Amino acid sequence: MTEGGDDFKPYDDPDPSPRIPLPRNSVEDSGRPLPGTGTSEAGTPETGAPETGTGAQSGVEQLVLEHPVLKSLLGAWALAACAPEEAAAVEEHLGECGACADEALRLREAVGLLQRPESLDLNPALRTRVLESCLERRPPRIPVPEWAAAYDAETARLDALLQDFGDAEWHAPVRLRWYEADEPTSRRTTVAGVIAHLMTVDGLVAVALGLDDPLGEVTAERPTPAARTEAYWRAAHFPPTRSVRAPWREQSHNLVRTVSFTGGEDARGRMTVPYGDFALPLHDAMLDRAFECWVHAEDIADAVDYPYDPPSGRHLHRMVDLAARLLPTVLEARRRSGLASPVERRLVAAGEPGRSLRLEIEGSGGGEWLIPLDSPAAKGSAEHEVAHVALDGAEFCRLAAGHVPPMEAAAGQVGDRQAIRDVLLAAASLSRM
Repeated sequence: MTEGGDDFKPYDDPDPSPRIPLPRNSVEDSGRPLPGTGTSEAGTPETGAPETGTGAQSGVEQLVLEHPVLKSLLGAWALAACAPEEAAAVEEHLGECGACADEALRLREAVGLLQRPESLDLNPALRTRVLESCLERRPPRIPVPEWAAAYDAETARLDALLQDFGDAEWHAPVRLRWYEADEPTSRRTTVAGVIAHLMTVDGLVAVALGLDDPLGEVTAERPTPAARTEAYWRAAHFPPTRSVRAPWREQSHNLVRTVSFTGGEDARGRMTVPYGDFALPLHDAMLDRAFECWVHAEDIADAVDYPYDPPSGRHLHRMVDLAARLLPTVLEARRRSGLASPVERRLVAAGEPGRSLRLEIEGSGGGEWLIPLDSPAAKGSAEHEVAHVALDGAEFCRLAAGHVPPMEAAAGQVGDRQAIRDVLLAAASLSRM
């Protein structure tokens, strides 16, 4: 029956019968015997429902509702908010009414859009918790140093993301982004090209540890991450494919194994890794590699439209700490190049407190750092604080990776505007290809 047909009843229909069934009293309140819960002598369940019919088989009483009532229930049905009897009546009606079936499909699709997409990946902190639980029961004979744990975890997470990639995903376009001379810069490559980039830059740590250089016989113009990557890409007869995954993963395993065998804390203190224009202690270089692995894993995940979570709070805190410790040196270098405001007051002697900016990192991996503004040798001081900047932990790391415009990064800022600008631009200048 349709609303335009001859049988349509107006809303002032004198028929007083309810269109929507009223609530029924509980069987306990009716005085009637309760349905049996055991089995009969014949071995069949003792129930109060008849043994035949659709409603008896499903255990749901079959309702007979009119079309307008069933149509009004479609929204509740799509949200799974109907009573069992109503849902059964709606579903039977959908097999008979094409218009309601189309409307139900549209409502179900709309409900799907309301649901937030969830990552199929495990929580980044789960791996750490499982390993810690296992190591408490059986300590390792040769443990992975704490300062290499972030690299170990981030390479494992990226490898898990790559595991099920097909040819189309490996050739998906990816744009590497960073800041150069305070201007956003980018370089186009593929997912396989990103893994090749990670492998060649990780090779700087490998060479410092006495391992094989992934470049092999290829010679880079300069021993910088960008020059090594460009040399590897140029030397390949064809663009990198999925075949780059195995050597990258093997090299990451070798790096973790080697730093574990080389004495842990002793190796941390005495070894440095040259990056061409600068050098980092081994423990900072491993954190740097973990940071870049996570950032490029996000680039890859974005390219294939897949969610990817930030590192665990403990590892994220170490990455933020590395960037915060590098900021005073970067500020000094930018000041010498004319990219930062000059020091207007007297220079501060080494180890003495000076003008400082309080960097407050919120959320997972958060904390506070006092960044000396006038000299990398000065000491951050709360008494000499001239500015305060607050950012989310992952947002600050994306700023340091050149993925966020500096002037749009801070969630909150107060104090010396020039000092805030200098620090935000210095954080962005930490980025590189």
